[in-house]
Amino acid sequence: MMAPPPRTSAAPQQRQFEHPTAAHGKKKKPTPYIVQPISAFYVFLITGLVAALFAPIQDCDETFNYWEPTHYLSHGYGLQTWEYSPDYAIRSWFYVGLHALVGNFRRLLPHPSKVAEFYFVRYGLAFVYALSQTIFYQAIVLTLNGRIGFFFLLATATSPGNFHASAAYLPSSFAMYACMIGAASFMNWRGGLKTSQGVFWFAVAGVLGWPFAAALCAPFMAEEILLMVFSSKESLIESIVRIGRGVVAGLLVVFFDFIINLFFYKKIAVVSWNIVKYNIFSKTGGPDLYGTEPWTFYFKNLALNFNIWFVLAVVALPLFLLQKLFSPSGQGLYFGLRTVVFVAPFYMWLAIFTSQPHKEERFMYPAYPFLALNAAISVHILLAAIGQSDPKRLIGKIPARLKLLLVSVTFALSVIASLARVYGVYEAYAAPLKIYDPFQGDTAKPPIGRQGDLVCFGKEWYRFPTSYFLPRDMHAKFVPSEFRGLLPGEFSEAKVGFGFWSGTWLPTNGLNDRNEEDMGKYTELRACDFLVDTQYPARTDPLPPNEPDYIADEKHWEVVKCESFLDAASTHLLARALWIPNISVVPEKFQRKWGRHCLLRRKK
Repeated sequence: MMAPPPRTSAAPQQRQFEHPTAAHGKKKKPTPYIVQPISAFYVFLITGLVAALFAPIQDCDETFNYWEPTHYLSHGYGLQTWEYSPDYAIRSWFYVGLHALVGNFRRLLPHPSKVAEFYFVRYGLAFVYALSQTIFYQAIVLTLNGRIGFFFLLATATSPGNFHASAAYLPSSFAMYACMIGAASFMNWRGGLKTSQGVFWFAVAGVLGWPFAAALCAPFMAEEILLMVFSSKESLIESIVRIGRGVVAGLLVVFFDFIINLFFYKKIAVVSWNIVKYNIFSKTGGPDLYGTEPWTFYFKNLALNFNIWFVLAVVALPLFLLQKLFSPSGQGLYFGLRTVVFVAPFYMWLAIFTSQPHKEERFMYPAYPFLALNAAISVHILLAAIGQSDPKRLIGKIPARLKLLLVSVTFALSVIASLARVYGVYEAYAAPLKIYDPFQGDTAKPPIGRQGDLVCFGKEWYRFPTSYFLPRDMHAKFVPSEFRGLLPGEFSEAKVGFGFWSGTWLPTNGLNDRNEEDMGKYTELRACDFLVDTQYPARTDPLPPNEPDYIADEKHWEVVKCESFLDAASTHLLARALWIPNISVVPEKFQRKWGRHCLLRRKK
């Protein structure tokens, strides 16, 4: 299954465990499964750009913890969460600043606007995703084989999970990019072992992305340590040097992150440690304050976002062990150990986060590439078993064309289900990215609103996409609803000190790490010039006192623009999960029920 690297000075001949296959050092035979790296890059880039253009913002953390601080750096105002208070300092300004630079570059291009900046940052994320995915794909092809690489490409290009994660402005997505490059460095031995690069990229994933993502390095480091134990003295020294270089490079990343956060917070703060401390050692409740889920959460979520690929990923290790047991290849022990190393990260990540009470879909993002790799390995093993033509075996008695038909139909249904999921999510939840178009205007209508207008949110506060969709100096505000947790505040716009981004270090009021409501975050309804609300006609239950139907209040509000929005509470589970056409042959029970997500303007 694996093709070995040639021996180099970095992998000396004295080493007792070398990558074992009969094809060692030989040119691979052409295979119809090989997709050239440049072609794979275009596939990944197209899927990433589709996500950048159409994927809804699924997590309000993306808006309030990343888009809003970026907007503050670029435009001088924005919403501030408690994580960015200098009292807690658990978010990195280095990470946010990189994205702000990309957005600011868009201002140098023709037709600048804040909305254009938003999408330009997303395009940049899609490009980095495609590049890192291609590097990982190429390592799979070189280290394993073209067929595994092909099915890895198919799994990642068609899965709804990657549609959500590829262009999301989240540390877990950034960690996914860096983990792919780091894993590719560890996997590909051609040209010598690249432990230093691998350690560096996993450090980038942990420091600039999400600290817990660095744990995905563990299986690869275990492999390196195993080599050290059973190597000659000379190879042992080389291994120590490689690891040492990687550690030094990782510490440099920590140092630069520390310096940048020192500038912004004006205090000593190791942000990655603060995140770990809050999530594991917090005395105030930690992340569990924001909800807990049963152990089945990720199994259901991954089955929905990867369908058959998730099942294949789960059975990768059992299938490999069965293959070694019933179809021994004659390859050495280390061949099997390398395969175990490659499939281990997904199992390890799934086990760790399944055991945590607080669960969110984005926590799985760093493991998505390893899920796809496991699934591709499973397909490779199954196709090898199905392809047997020995008439003495049951599988050999099945006609080859029938086997091909069954395999083709299975993957076709998987792709169809994935596309139905992707389009279903877009159709259901894209409204919050569409209703603000009147603020921008077009050739037929001038833009609405004036500088200093307030756009208010009640029960729909968590659907606010970002201040990038509001014109210059138009602020987002909150009015009371039934929500009783802590809402974001606002970065101070004061110009003190050096006059650069003083809101990042000035003391804050009303921000806490206990998710306790602060009444100072609310604005009176009468102060609002615009209001965003959602109406669900299919619901007959009385509305809560703090969440009236503002859309129906024609005396005070006029509708500027509405977009269809899925009424999830009134829609059947199947129709929520997948796109189902609204045609007469579909039973009423399984048809999607719709509400209206609207931008309202106060009547004068």
